[in-house]
Amino acid sequence: MESMLNKLKSTVTKVTADVTSAVMGNPVTREFDVGRHIASGGNGLAWKIFNGTKKSTKQEVAVFVFDKKLIDKYQKFEKDQIIDSLKRGVQQLTRLRHPRLLTVQHPLEESRDCLAFCTEPVFASLANVLGNWENLPSPVPPDIKDYNLYDVETKYGLLQVSEGLSFLHSSVKMVHGNITPENIILNKSGAWKIMGFDFCLSSTNPSEQEPKFPCKEWDPNLPSLCLPNPEYLAPEYILSVSCEAASDMYSLGTVMYAVFNKGKPIFEVNKQDIYKSFSRQLDQLSRLGSSSLSNIPEEVREHVKLLLNVTPTVRPDADQMTKIPFFDDVGAVTLQYFDTLFQRDNLQKSQFFKGLPKVLPKLPKRVIVQRILPCLTSEFVNPDMVPFVLPNVLLIAEECTKEEYVKLILPELGPVFKQQEPIQASNMILLIFLQKMDLLLTKTPPDEIKNSVLPMVYRALEAPSIQIQELCLNIIPTFANLIDYPSMKNALIPRIKNACLQTSSLAVRVNSLVCLGKILEYLDKWFVLDDILPFLQQIPSKEPAVLMGILGIYKCTFTHKKLGITKEQLAGKVLPHLIPLSIENNLNLNQFNSFISVIKEMLNRLESEHKTKLEQLHIMQEQQKSLDIGNQMNASEETKATNVGSQQIDKVFNNIGADFLTGSESENKEDGLQNKHKRASLTLEEKQKLAKEQEQAQKLKSQQPLKPQVHTPVAPVKQTKDLTDTLMDNMSSLTSLSVSTPKISASSTFTSVPSMGLGMMFSTPIDNTKRNLTNGLNANMGFQTSGFSMPVNTNQNLFGSPSTPGVTKMTLGTPSTLPNFSAVSVPPAGAKPTQQRPTDMSALNNLFGPQKPKVSMNQLSQQKPNQWLNQFIPPQGSPGMGSSVIGTQMNMIGQSAFGVQANPFFNPQNFAQPPTTMTNSSSASNDLKDLFG
Repeated sequence: MESMLNKLKSTVTKVTADVTSAVMGNPVTREFDVGRHIASGGNGLAWKIFNGTKKSTKQEVAVFVFDKKLIDKYQKFEKDQIIDSLKRGVQQLTRLRHPRLLTVQHPLEESRDCLAFCTEPVFASLANVLGNWENLPSPVPPDIKDYNLYDVETKYGLLQVSEGLSFLHSSVKMVHGNITPENIILNKSGAWKIMGFDFCLSSTNPSEQEPKFPCKEWDPNLPSLCLPNPEYLAPEYILSVSCEAASDMYSLGTVMYAVFNKGKPIFEVNKQDIYKSFSRQLDQLSRLGSSSLSNIPEEVREHVKLLLNVTPTVRPDADQMTKIPFFDDVGAVTLQYFDTLFQRDNLQKSQFFKGLPKVLPKLPKRVIVQRILPCLTSEFVNPDMVPFVLPNVLLIAEECTKEEYVKLILPELGPVFKQQEPIQASNMILLIFLQKMDLLLTKTPPDEIKNSVLPMVYRALEAPSIQIQELCLNIIPTFANLIDYPSMKNALIPRIKNACLQTSSLAVRVNSLVCLGKILEYLDKWFVLDDILPFLQQIPSKEPAVLMGILGIYKCTFTHKKLGITKEQLAGKVLPHLIPLSIENNLNLNQFNSFISVIKEMLNRLESEHKTKLEQLHIMQEQQKSLDIGNQMNASEETKATNVGSQQIDKVFNNIGADFLTGSESENKEDGLQNKHKRASLTLEEKQKLAKEQEQAQKLKSQQPLKPQVHTPVAPVKQTKDLTDTLMDNMSSLTSLSVSTPKISASSTFTSVPSMGLGMMFSTPIDNTKRNLTNGLNANMGFQTSGFSMPVNTNQNLFGSPSTPGVTKMTLGTPSTLPNFSAVSVPPAGAKPTQQRPTDMSALNNLFGPQKPKVSMNQLSQQKPNQWLNQFIPPQGSPGMGSSVIGTQMNMIGQSAFGVQANPFFNPQNFAQPPTTMTNSSSASNDLKDLFG
């Protein structure tokens, strides 16, 4: 890499040194900037060719420089001869003006170090292209090294040289005298131009007579730059010291031979013995066969052979050569026509440009870009010709790369984009651009699209010509994906809508709707819903084509995956608009069916989506209800999953309750329960819980018992009456039942009861009717307890009424010492009890006296659910009752004693905190004493 950089640096340094040494100080540098050394040309390739620009106009030129250092080896008089010969050739070229001659932009200037003059931009000499790289920069520029002539270039180039010679021979009466590849220059457009008039000869006869050209004898002592190239010189120059126009035609024949043989001349000349060489050459020419010309195309081979004939009169003249069939190639003729375009009128030009698209595909790209494109773009200054030239320019643009398009074509199209006069030409230009819009948007940079291309599209949408509007609307969907979204949203769509609303043409209105329907996919969903769909309701006409266009937009939006119409839009705007349109009288059966089909699809989706939404909402509501009930259950049964021992004890107590009714021995049940506690495989948490409960029960034993007091219920009348209804209805089946009150041994004690049903409060007879009583009470109480000690007092009834037969009372644990009770003995089923008494309902009558009217459950459900229970829940921190003990006992009650889940009237969350209305803590304590003893 470093070596390459060094090599490049040395090359640049050398070029800079050449320019500095050769041109610095020459008057040419006052007006022109000299650039890179690009080629060489002229006699002996003595002229170095540089690219350059004119300082005042920035016009591109070629600067020819002859460095006098090349002739330092010659003596002074020889140097003077060389300089004079070079000057003569440039001066003669400067005086001559013809398209086939190299055009001089600035005359020859001489300085102490060099000669210099400026011409039209140049690519290289024909000798350079054919492989003669003498006096070229090192390394040879790649564009020259890799250059290959196309057939059309060769044909037309030779034709151009023939035309140039025809001009010299017929018009100027001049013989060039040195037609060689070194003196044929390819300009930047690829045209072949003649230069090197160092040895030209003018006729000495008057113009009306046969021209006669004086000829000098060959002087081998002169420097080579003072002599023509003998390899391309006619034999008569040397052998008979004569020349005429035919001598240049011989030179043309040798050039044609060299072009088709990679630059190799037909004969090599020994400059030391030139006469002998030419004599031998003359003999060979007289016996020239077709084998020697095998590389020359067959259609021109005979003409080349004629040009190389020994006899000058047999050679075709320049005018005849321009008319040979070889030059009738369509490409050569096309290029020739372009070179004479300035001579044609508009009608001829228009006819030529119309047929040009058929010819362009047959020509090489380089020829088109170099030769044809500049001629076409030069016609843009003629507004009437733009509609004929523009299709060809855009056709060329399709074959160009984006870089070539931006560099060569886009700058020329700028004024055409904005052309509006004359009107007819402007409309045609719009049509042409619209047809090639995809090309413009693909290759034009974004800035130029916004500044030049899209404004032209907007102008087309607003054009007065219906044809242009229709074409524009038809073409827009083909390049919509190439338009940036802001331009489409803010500029293009509003103009399409205006064209639809303001036009008087049905075709434009329908095409507007079709255009919108096709570009919907490039728009944003909410822009379509908020801007496009409301616009459809503004369209005033009701023609079937318009209605079907509206329907098409609705259907496209409705079915498109990215777009879609919301349920609310369907119900509120779309269907109310479509349904009236569907019954327009102008619609035929098929059109009506199309409307109904779309409407049904919309209704089906509307139904499906809304039904799905309602179903989901219903499911969510049900799940929320279940979640609320679950939360209530979880709040009261947090430890149920792990409290296996408590569940087992519950079963034991249930069995004990059944024994009361069946008469089994409860003492054995208690022993079995205690053994079961011992045998059960409990978890560590369960064991810890049992230990704590045992410890709690032990503490309760050591405390003083509370004295029972008469309690007057303070509960609201309406809430307690409903319990009366429930209890009385369920107790109606108990009138025939009596339960003997067993004796209770003080030594038999339950030290810990983790979980216990409320049925134990009623001595648990498992008669179906009484179980319903117990469950009904549990359901209405609505709270549970996980476990507490419940001693049974045989002296009082359940609700504090003294000595009610058949019903025992259970005292809620308090800080005082609880009385123990022994196993309750119940006669087995079928055995006659020693003493039976009718069921006494006085306890219930005492609790709910006649002064308190009964209420139904429906009336109770309309009242606050926790008022009745507030009687049983003391406020936190009440004096006279330990808050921790009461909290523990009430937690036990909340988790087990009153735990029935499906109670719609009571919410367990209401029991988490006592109501603020219970402010008298001592009164609440007294109420508990009165109620539970």
